[in-house]
Amino acid sequence: MVLNLLTNAIAKVWPMLTIFMVVMIAIRVSYIRINKERFVFYKEFLNLVFVVYALILFQLLTDAEINTTGGLNLVPFTEMFRYKVGSSLFYSNVVGNILIFLPFGYFVSGYVKATKISHILFISAVSSLTVELVQLQIGRSFDVDDIILNVVGAVCGFLLYIALNAIKKHMPRFLQSDLFYNIICLILCIICLAYFTKIMGLGWF
Repeated sequence: MVLNLLTNAIAKVWPMLTIFMVVMIAIRVSYIRINKERFVFYKEFLNLVFVVYALILFQLLTDAEINTTGGLNLVPFTEMFRYKVGSSLFYSNVVGNILIFLPFGYFVSGYVKATKISHILFISAVSSLTVELVQLQIGRSFDVDDIILNVVGAVCGFLLYIALNAIKKHMPRFLQSDLFYNIICLILCIICLAYFTKIMGLGWF
């Protein structure tokens, strides 16, 4: 379900994403060359992935076509407990709201070097609240449960960030090297490019 929503969101905004990515890459490469900074592929790739993810996420969350009925729910847990655990609605409305904010929590935690849950709680709560307020103004609903689930997803992302950092410190030196992460991210880059071009209908891969 989440993958389908992601695919549909990308299909709607791929022209904007294509222009944005090319321009941002050109600017970043020029900045590195002009300022003679060290180029680390995996760091640049992950930074770009986060920005693209954020654009897709907020496009998806503000897509008025998804729900034009509007509505207002200010009572916590009212909506999420309406869905039977294991049902398609439960996965799309409860699990889905957690999963789509998990990468947000992971990337933001890495960017701000978060060490406490409170660091990501504030950022994710402000971000999700802003999304819900905007949704209310464009014909979609304001749901406090969505805020709760989004924050839970971001916290899960923070915990993943902490866990992976702890694991990394105990890994062999080669598995901590830039070369290793460059190879992993190059593979991911190829996969993402193949996925992206498929959505664009180019079929290059």
